[in-house]
Amino acid sequence: MAIMPAAADRSPEQERARFRAGMRDGVPYALAGMLVAVSYGVLAKPVLGSAAPIVMSAVVFAGSAQFASLAVLAAGGGAATAIAAGLLLNLRFLPMGIAVAPSMVHGALGRAARGQALVDASWALSNRGGGRFDISALLGATAVQYVTWNLGTVLGVLAGGVLGDPSRIGLDAVYPAFFLGLLVTELRRPGARLISLTGATIALALTPVLPAGVPILAAAAAATLGLRS
Repeated sequence: MAIMPAAADRSPEQERARFRAGMRDGVPYALAGMLVAVSYGVLAKPVLGSAAPIVMSAVVFAGSAQFASLAVLAAGGGAATAIAAGLLLNLRFLPMGIAVAPSMVHGALGRAARGQALVDASWALSNRGGGRFDISALLGATAVQYVTWNLGTVLGVLAGGVLGDPSRIGLDAVYPAFFLGLLVTELRRPGARLISLTGATIALALTPVLPAGVPILAAAAAATLGLRS
């Protein structure tokens, strides 16, 4: 089996080929993400209005963080709490970025720019084993997902005006279903069950006594224990 040459040794044509391959690999995830983005747009419009969800998808581009922030705001929490909840969920990108860093052969600015394309599916798809990542494939996989995520959000915002109350078609169940899906995946990690139980206990204990959003923030903080695993 041929060994993939390092990024520094590949020609521009080879880099473009790897980018296109990453796009093809990312299509299934992009289509699934688009469906989630539609539901996000529908659910976010009554809370944030028409423009803010679209801007958030374009700038943040992180489903878990966007849903978490939306859940806090929908429950009556403040903007600072919503932002903090999203940031805590995105802490997982720190170890992912550290893993990818040795495969980036660019200058500081180029590394920072390419780092913005780091998302869960692209990280996994670009992993070549042995601590090596194909950065061109990562960029391609993210590019197609970025387009469909933002398109889905726009469609959701537009559809929200037609559908009215999202609960009529069950979209209010997207919050728990989305995070349950994330939880099932994360439970495979070492120590994840204890961390999940700790977060759930914190949320249940604090919900009756603290303002909306704060229990979610406190429970999410428990997940940072996973960085030590």
